[in-house]
Amino acid sequence: MENATLKLRGMSCASCARSVEDAIASVPGVNECSVNFGAEQATVDYDPRKTDLQTIQDAVDAAGYSAYPIQEQNLMAGEDDEEKRYRQQELQDLQQKVTVGGIIGAVLVIGSLPMMTGLDIPFIPTWLHNPWLQLVLTTPVQFWCGYSFYVNTWKAFKRHAATMDTLIALGTSAAYFYSLFATLFPGFFIAQGLMPDVYYETAAVVITLILLGRLFENRAKGQTSEAIRKLIGLQAKTARLIRNGREIDVPIEQVEIGDVVLVRPGEKIPVDGEVVNGTSTVDEAMVTGESIPVKKQPGDEVIGATINKTGSFKFRATRVGKDTVLAQIVQLVQQAQGSKAPIQRLADQVTGWFVPAVIAIAILTFILWYNFMGNVTLALITTVGVLIIACPCALGLATPTSVMVGTGKGAENGILIKGAESLEIAHQLQTIVLDKTGTITQGKPTVTDFLTVKGTANGNEIKLIQLAASVERNSEHPLAEAVVRYAESQQVPLADVKDFEAIAGSGVQGIVANRFVQIGTQRWMEELGIYTQELKSKKERLEYLGKTAVWLAVDGEIKGLIGIADAIKPTSTQAVKALQKLGLEVVMLTGDNRRTAESIAREVGITRVLAEVRPDQKAATVQKIQAEGKVVAMVGDGINDAPALAQADVGIAIGTGTDVAIAASDITLISGDLQGIVTAIQLSRATIRNIRQNLFFAFIYNIAGIPIAAGILFPIFGWLLNPIIAGAAMAFSSVSVVSNALRLRNFQPKV
Repeated sequence: MENATLKLRGMSCASCARSVEDAIASVPGVNECSVNFGAEQATVDYDPRKTDLQTIQDAVDAAGYSAYPIQEQNLMAGEDDEEKRYRQQELQDLQQKVTVGGIIGAVLVIGSLPMMTGLDIPFIPTWLHNPWLQLVLTTPVQFWCGYSFYVNTWKAFKRHAATMDTLIALGTSAAYFYSLFATLFPGFFIAQGLMPDVYYETAAVVITLILLGRLFENRAKGQTSEAIRKLIGLQAKTARLIRNGREIDVPIEQVEIGDVVLVRPGEKIPVDGEVVNGTSTVDEAMVTGESIPVKKQPGDEVIGATINKTGSFKFRATRVGKDTVLAQIVQLVQQAQGSKAPIQRLADQVTGWFVPAVIAIAILTFILWYNFMGNVTLALITTVGVLIIACPCALGLATPTSVMVGTGKGAENGILIKGAESLEIAHQLQTIVLDKTGTITQGKPTVTDFLTVKGTANGNEIKLIQLAASVERNSEHPLAEAVVRYAESQQVPLADVKDFEAIAGSGVQGIVANRFVQIGTQRWMEELGIYTQELKSKKERLEYLGKTAVWLAVDGEIKGLIGIADAIKPTSTQAVKALQKLGLEVVMLTGDNRRTAESIAREVGITRVLAEVRPDQKAATVQKIQAEGKVVAMVGDGINDAPALAQADVGIAIGTGTDVAIAASDITLISGDLQGIVTAIQLSRATIRNIRQNLFFAFIYNIAGIPIAAGILFPIFGWLLNPIIAGAAMAFSSVSVVSNALRLRNFQPKV
């Protein structure tokens, strides 16, 4: 299966999105399709052996719309020139039509005031409400400004469907052609004792109001993609390369893997890479969310688009173009903004039958009014009002606009949300399962204690550190690296080692300065017949404190005990408390021994500990928690914990800035700060709350609006029957929904 994202054109409402979705889904070989009206995108999973993108595009064209694939290689370029021109032209066209319609509509309304009020208004000349003049003024509004409504209605008719444009075209055409008939044949009405009233202003003003609503809507929807534009804008435009001993500035697109790049203080780092020379501090807040600059030295990785602060350094480019961390973030945010939340299915189902139902209600309204009141004018305006006010545009915008703003806001806070479904499930979470190593802790063992049998007298400790670190330097074990780093921090010189040997699961040994050195577990020491009782109580104390005890023997005798611990991240305790404050159960899951795990758990405030769980058992353990009826999130490094991340309802990967572990998780925290989990859940709850508000307003608007337009309140509020009121209300509903979604841009995490 392959996945593609298509940019769509020609959609005007939620019903259009449904039509495009049905057209794509009907193509043989398409496995799944999701159309996002707010993002104007379609995400398609298809079998390349059965179909291709061109066939899918042809199906969209046949449905009356157009589509083209969003190319991954152009990801960091933002909107291409053609797309920008199309958007600018669309906006300019709307502005022109709204201006013309607004001016003509205002003239028509003023001219119709005597008819509407039944009064003779002196300052309005009689020729201004002449039906023939109003016909001349209204016709360009009806057929030029309203041209798109007719085109889209015809497209929908050809595929036996009806959309919002169908309602607008039917409603305004009814008002226009009724007025035209009254203008051409006034005697027909007079013969029946009726006034040949015309409603040209209704058709013109309703079309103008709908277009005005779309103009505001398009501008507001453009703001929902602000996060994408901000991210793309972060990247540097040029890079300073070192080639043949010379410094040259080149566009960022020309940087290749392996190039050596020079970065000076205050400059943006152009691409991802590894420092080869120099030291500095780098502000990575724009990508990772970490506010404190990070020290960089040879061997450290740097992220493109971050800002170099203090020193100059050179780095070798390791990722360029679409492979950089920033490009992956942009791609992920785009995918999330184009995805569909489960809560949106309700709105989709409604819009599927809504338009045909409204047309049926409008016909019934006309029949009832004409039969019971015998007034064709009232029957007409109530029918037009029903058609206009019932447009389900607000329903179609309710969910995608909130999702777009929510996922974009997440990216600004260093939280990458893979899709709308993950965003929705996150607000339902009850249990957070935290992996210990690298999640709660730094994931980098550090020597905290170096205990010897004879103490520190006569430089004994320094000598033992030298012996231990010299042997451990030959090992790749993380604990060995901790011992070597400790020796370096103490400025202890290392010696050569002979006959080095690593015994799997036990320890290492070798000869240093004619001394036979062995470093490893207590069990191994006892198997070798080495007496360990002298330091047993100290070993138990270390383990009680959550530290790993490593034994050091020289020439067959125990000489020391090394305490190694994985330090807790500074924000872990605060994050755990914040999660518990949100009403969530926090569980620690680790393969470490129970004593160490419980010590760490006590320190951060976790009461439920699942220790000594092998990596292949973690997924089953998460499944057991789910069997308790809990909605579970698993938090891990995204690679070693991949099965558990996949099993959980929501998988949250702790990234490091250079490895975002996108494939393994539903949500990725670019920084290693657990506070990001709290922010992600708060953002999820805020977004779902926003979506529910939007859906409530959209549903209430339609449920209340249709009967009002049909005349249920006529005896009290007869003026509400005016289709102009219906048009204004419909336009306002769509704009209000988008505006409410944009409030999410003000989201701030609560610590």
